[in-house]
Amino acid sequence: MAIDNETDLDRVWTSYKRSADQTDRDQLIIYYSPLVKYVASRVAAGLPQSVDQADLVSYGMFGLIDAITKFDPDRGFKFETYAISRVKGAILDELRSIDWVPRSVRSKAKSVERAMMKLEGQLHRSPTDSEIAAELDLTIGQLNGIYNQISSLGVVALDEMLSFNGGESLTFGDTLADRSDGPGGVYERVEMRQLLADAINRMNEREKIVLTLYYYENLTLAEIGRVLGVTESRVCQIHTKAVLHLKSRLSSMERESA
Repeated sequence: MAIDNETDLDRVWTSYKRSADQTDRDQLIIYYSPLVKYVASRVAAGLPQSVDQADLVSYGMFGLIDAITKFDPDRGFKFETYAISRVKGAILDELRSIDWVPRSVRSKAKSVERAMMKLEGQLHRSPTDSEIAAELDLTIGQLNGIYNQISSLGVVALDEMLSFNGGESLTFGDTLADRSDGPGGVYERVEMRQLLADAINRMNEREKIVLTLYYYENLTLAEIGRVLGVTESRVCQIHTKAVLHLKSRLSSMERESA
């Protein structure tokens, strides 16, 4: 019998957790499958067009099945909150295993990160595009081209960094269900949140707006472009620079505290 309402859903969950019946599990998979498509579409937004979204959905289904198997309704968390992290993790794990990002692109990303880190240490603020380009002996156009090339890395990286954040937000990393870490884990999350806040405060206003609208308001890059009056490509560049800045800043601060 199909799940048509919350009562049916609760019934199926109760039955599945009691007997691990395959039919109950299949009903839950069908009911929550749109969640996989949602996560896959968000991940796909930052990937090259050569990556088939249908493949991402396929990878994510394994995460959904794992989430259904391991989810404990008695812990008081919403399944959707728990499952998003599992689904996204399964997609990213598979992407990493096939290494869809060319080595040259990863190398360019590292070069930009190192330049940002060096300049921030010298300037004590977020460097401008002109300063970064000069440090790398590039033109602004060439630097923007690199931002476009490595934009697919930025989405994943920011999500990974934000996965340490214990606050409530709309980012995927904050949907980890098990938060009972003990004092050490609580301290690490508080410290990471402080590091992120400090790094974001060093950005210019436009970078802050892009991060807020993309990760907290769930706007697409095209929608953000309309808000700021710039092209989607330019928003992508701003977003990538902001992500790289966060990575370099956090890496620097972690080394200082080590």
